[in-house]
Amino acid sequence: MGNFPQALLAFIAVLIISCPCALGIATPAALMVGVGKGAEGGILIRGGEILERAEKLSTVIFDKTGTLTRGEPSVTDIVPLAERPKDEILRLAAAVEAGSEHPLGEAIVRAARHQMLDIPKVSNFEAIPGQGIRGEINRDRILLGNRRLFREQGYQINPATEEILTRLESDGKTAMLVGCNGLLMGIVAVADTIKPEAKEAIAALRREKVKVVMLTGDNQRTAEAIARQLGIDKVIAEVLPGDKAQVVKDIQRRGEVVAMVGDGVNDAPALATADIGIAIGSGADVAKETGGIILVKNDVRDVVTSIRLSRATMLKIKQNLFWAFIYNSIGIPIAAFGLLNPIIAAAAMALSSLSVIINSSLLKGFKLSTS
Repeated sequence: MGNFPQALLAFIAVLIISCPCALGIATPAALMVGVGKGAEGGILIRGGEILERAEKLSTVIFDKTGTLTRGEPSVTDIVPLAERPKDEILRLAAAVEAGSEHPLGEAIVRAARHQMLDIPKVSNFEAIPGQGIRGEINRDRILLGNRRLFREQGYQINPATEEILTRLESDGKTAMLVGCNGLLMGIVAVADTIKPEAKEAIAALRREKVKVVMLTGDNQRTAEAIARQLGIDKVIAEVLPGDKAQVVKDIQRRGEVVAMVGDGVNDAPALATADIGIAIGSGADVAKETGGIILVKNDVRDVVTSIRLSRATMLKIKQNLFWAFIYNSIGIPIAAFGLLNPIIAAAAMALSSLSVIINSSLLKGFKLSTS
């Protein structure tokens, strides 16, 4: 009984020094600061799990239209193929596109209205995802779309027409055929403007050792022309809207941790399938609801910032766990032998929690830039 007071003090000191308070706040403290820092820079992150997952990203897939490009294309070329006036070709194309919400269709309608053309009403309108549209004007069957659609409808595309299509596509333009009652009437070419910050974002991702893939419904030649301007090596073109999620799954099967960046309704399934869905703030509501990260400023460079913020946050978590464990690892053996006063043990434990909070707060100094 003579050693009971000393044993009791040792017992109390062990209980105090082994308290896992700092361990319990090590992860949430850093995540809270990281998510807050992202919100400060216009990057809304839906919880710490997304931030933790972003640190492991190995591949980022970008949808092209509205993400890497402005999504505000304009008509650049109208090429007659059957000795028809350009105005007539544009008028018919605008008529069938008047019922479409696709950016390319809106560009054609804008061009027709700018030229004060009379746009007739279309009946039996039908959109064919990833291929084009068709409709009827006074019983004339009008078709607008890509090669695949026209070949499936029995149209013949001669070498001269193919050469024109190839030339336009090599310039990074989306070339659409216009047909009426089985006869090719002309070609309407539309081009979108690349976002000025997109090239910088791609270069920054490459510096971070992250693979970049561009996903688009455009034909291969047009897609490759745009990819060259952006510095993207991997292009997956001629993808139907419903197949985007499958493309994400295929890349995931190779062991890649994938982020999908998009803005449209058609991107929502792919955003949900990816390990992390990143939605552009100006995009469709369904895309923003699906995405785990929302880029409020519509700046694709924030994709890089998100990854860097995630890595900085995970580093803070590891540092916090070190500070949480180091006091326990050193203090418990000392306390067990009765060499540590309970008051000192309590101070050490408080210092452990304080060091975790201070270390997490240092994350507020993270620079929200891609440079």
